[in-house]
Amino acid sequence: MSHPSLRAIRIYPVKSLTARVADAVAVEPWGLDGDRRWMLVDKAARALTQRQQPLMARISAELLSGGGLLLSAPGRPPLHVEVPEPERTFTVELHRDTVVVAEASDDAHAWFSDVLDCEVRLVHLDEPSHRRHVDPVFARPGDTVSFADGYPLLLTTTASLDALNALVAAGDRPEEGPLPMDRFRPNVVVGGTEPWAEDGWRRIAVGEVAFTVAKPCGRCVITTTDQETAERGKEPLITLARHRRFGKQLVFGQNLIPEGTGVIRVGDPVRILD
Repeated sequence: MSHPSLRAIRIYPVKSLTARVADAVAVEPWGLDGDRRWMLVDKAARALTQRQQPLMARISAELLSGGGLLLSAPGRPPLHVEVPEPERTFTVELHRDTVVVAEASDDAHAWFSDVLDCEVRLVHLDEPSHRRHVDPVFARPGDTVSFADGYPLLLTTTASLDALNALVAAGDRPEEGPLPMDRFRPNVVVGGTEPWAEDGWRRIAVGEVAFTVAKPCGRCVITTTDQETAERGKEPLITLARHRRFGKQLVFGQNLIPEGTGVIRVGDPVRILD
């Protein structure tokens, strides 16, 4: 077995849209720099994700210098979106949280509404340092998070994906495998471990940045969504329900909270601290 190392970094400029691959990225207290600072909401100001709109998987957002976006989707003209002015704020609902956000331009609302064929708005998290807090059951006082579901980063391992795909191949719907890592939408992918080794981690360091391993990640219908076609199947939820049920949750991956800031790079060693 080789020593654990960071094999991939993925950033999601807009929550639930396509990933952007990075070789190196700064770690902020609330997550990776540029990760999930933008989000779509429906006409009731509730967060919109691939759970409701699987076609979001086919929309791409490139993060520009200064925090703006370049949006693209099949068959649609691209759109450049600037960071909104701070006075364009209102309150939205994200899971059980209410969050004050800045509203993007009307052009951005119209572009997304046309692509998804429903009324949506694009919003920006202008102050991640205090707008939204991590669940205090699993975090320290003051820990914050961007528009990620609940925690600043999500970690997965290549060995556990291989083990899961072996279970899928031996299960009821082998034709749906093997599943790629993008189904699980991680921020950091670690190689060189035993399968499911991450279940026992409590603290790790990636390069020089330490992280608390807060809790396992419960998985939802997004994992059944092909990230290239937006088509849905049944796996991996069938296999996770059979082999990876932790209480009421079907688990793959671990949620991380940074203990400090710094830069992580693909190839960095991953050390198990506790």
